[in-house]
Amino acid sequence: MTRVLATGTFDLLHPGHLLYLTEARKLGDELYVIVARESMIQHKPKPVIPEDQRVTMVDSLEMVDKAIPGSKIDIYEPITDIKPDIIAIGHDQKFNTEEIEKKLRELGINAKVVRINKSSNCPLCSSGKIIDKILDRYS
Repeated sequence: MTRVLATGTFDLLHPGHLLYLTEARKLGDELYVIVARESMIQHKPKPVIPEDQRVTMVDSLEMVDKAIPGSKIDIYEPITDIKPDIIAIGHDQKFNTEEIEKKLRELGINAKVVRINKSSNCPLCSSGKIIDKILDRYS
């Protein structure tokens, strides 16, 4: 059985999230998803949706076998518990796959890192674009 792991913030679920998770699921037999903790998000604005609600939403998706909140301390901590065979990185995620693989080896985790290069072209396939549209409409 091949276990795939995907990660993300998943604020304001949209078709881009669904495409990423659907493509990740195709890589194996089960899909685990780590939903980023608000305290660990450094590269973009904090999510609008609370983390427990984001976990519930992702966990309810048909292609997801299990969604869990990420660590409040170390992004690699839940990975050691999940023991994935493959880690799927989204097309727009700012991770360096070589650095991730190096860190995984240091932790004794023999997972392959795969970047999902498919993306959606819809006009509201990002949480930021959705927020901008809402602000524009109601300002």
